[in-house]
Amino acid sequence: MRKVYIFLFIGASFLLQLCTTKKKAQNATVATKVTYVTDIQPLVVKHCSPCHIPPQGKKEPLNTYAAMKAEIDNVIESIKKNPGEHGFMPARRAKLSDSTILVFENWKKGGLLEQ
Repeated sequence: MRKVYIFLFIGASFLLQLCTTKKKAQNATVATKVTYVTDIQPLVVKHCSPCHIPPQGKKEPLNTYAAMKAEIDNVIESIKKNPGEHGFMPARRAKLSDSTILVFENWKKGGLLEQ
C-alpha cells in the first residue's frame, strides 16, 4: 500500500510540474512581444537623444520606425559593446542594462513589429 502512495505522489508531482512549466512558457512568449511604438521608441528617445534625434542630432537619425528597422543590426552591435570599444553606444554614457539590450534583441527576433 505504501508503494502505491509513493507512486501516486511522484506521478502527481510530475503532472503539476508539467502544468507549471507550460504556463511559464506561455507567459514568456507573451512577454517577448516587442513593438517599436510601445517599447523601442521610448528607449531611443531616452538613450539615443540628442545625438540620433533630428534636428539637434548630427549622427545617423534613429527617430523613425523605418530608420530603426534599417539600422537594428548596427544598433544591437553598438549597444552590446563595452565602454572604450570603438563604436560603443550610447557614446559618453553608461552601458545600457542587459534587460534594455534584450528589448532591442527581442524586437528583432519578434519580426520588428511597428505596433
